[in-house]
Amino acid sequence: MIHRNLPIPGLMLIEPKEFHDDRGFFTERYNQESFAKEDFNEKFVQDNFSRSLPGVLRGLHYQFDQPQGKLVSCSRGRIFDVAVDLRHTEPTFGKYFGVELSGDKTLALWIPAGFAHGFCVLGNEPADVFYKINSPYNAKGEFALRWDDSRFAITWPLRNPKLSAKDAAAPEFESYLASPLAKKVWWK
Repeated sequence: MIHRNLPIPGLMLIEPKEFHDDRGFFTERYNQESFAKEDFNEKFVQDNFSRSLPGVLRGLHYQFDQPQGKLVSCSRGRIFDVAVDLRHTEPTFGKYFGVELSGDKTLALWIPAGFAHGFCVLGNEPADVFYKINSPYNAKGEFALRWDDSRFAITWPLRNPKLSAKDAAAPEFESYLASPLAKKVWWK
């Protein structure tokens, strides 16, 4: 596996080796020993799977009570995956990184705790997104930020996405900045 650090500290793009033949291909999406060789020793507690239809955008979500790190991959279709840095102690606070993940390539994105996460479906087929998390889901500790907040200036590759009611009503980043959470180290 190739582990590439990205411009925002903590984010990592993982490229597993693929073994192709005339039947298709095989890959290991996660191998604890291989990850440990890269000083990646997260203990995952849950695997999540979602299927999203074309035009769907999910996010930007984060969990401040029992913060989560996520190892995100796409096993079918294509997504534009986004992580926004909410760690006020970092010079990249409020910056985002986006990457295309797809079922045709086995790339995965490691998003540590302290980031908001979202993705949108690209193309005309549903997308299956699989992610391993290192902390259990906690509905009372979950929050969202507005997906199209001008402060982030995310270049989403779709217009008029299909959103959940929660995502459509998510507050602007300014409300996060005004909250005590923005000044607290909650992501450790």
